[in-house]
Formats: sequence, C-alpha cells, structure tokens
Amino acid sequence: MTMGINPEDLAEDDLLRELRHMHKTRTDTLMHGSDDALANHTARTRELEGEYLRRHPERDIDPERLREGARQR
Repeated sequence: MTMGINPEDLAEDDLLRELRHMHKTRTDTLMHGSDDALANHTARTRELEGEYLRRHPERDIDPERLREGARQR
C-alpha cells in the first residue's frame, strides 16, 4: 500500500526528508489521528524505513545502542 511516491523512486535527500517528517509527526498521529490515519502513517513509515535499510545495509551502528553497550553503562 504505497501512499505517495514509491520510496524506491525518491532521491536520497527526499527519502531522508520524508523519514524525518514521519518521525516528527508520529506522536501527534498516534494521539489524535483516526485509526485509518494511524494505520496509513505506520504503513508509510515502514515503507520509507525499509527503503532506507535496503540502501544502507552497512549503516553505522552506535555500540551504545546495543544490548552490550547498555550493560556497560
């Protein structure tokens, strides 16, 4: 269920802008959006995040974000 431009067709800057927007609007959609709005928001976020992960399989992982890093804190 693609809403908007297919994530594969987005330029890198556009993909990042869309991801930032989705994350910025998540709480408002969760708290005040209809069930359909929340479902659409979730689906679109998954599409965009999936495309980001496809493009960046070797992305930098912060060791502090791993379970082992949390144990060391």
